[in-house]
Amino acid sequence: MQFLSPLQYHKQLRLVGVREKMLVEGVDATRAAFEVGYESTSQFTREYKRLFGQPPMRDVKLQRLASS
Repeated sequence: MQFLSPLQYHKQLRLVGVREKMLVEGVDATRAAFEVGYESTSQFTREYKRLFGQPPMRDVKLQRLASS
């Protein structure tokens, strides 16, 4: 089991929230990132890829294909 620092946990929650906004609400990656507090799209993309293994739009596309 991996333990997260409070900062890592908060970052993970924001990224999961962004992913949900993109998948459920159809919000584009840039808008979703800004809505949850990211000021830099490059930082957001880097952190998203680190957590989910794919850049945001590719991940969302794959998730949608997997659920259909």
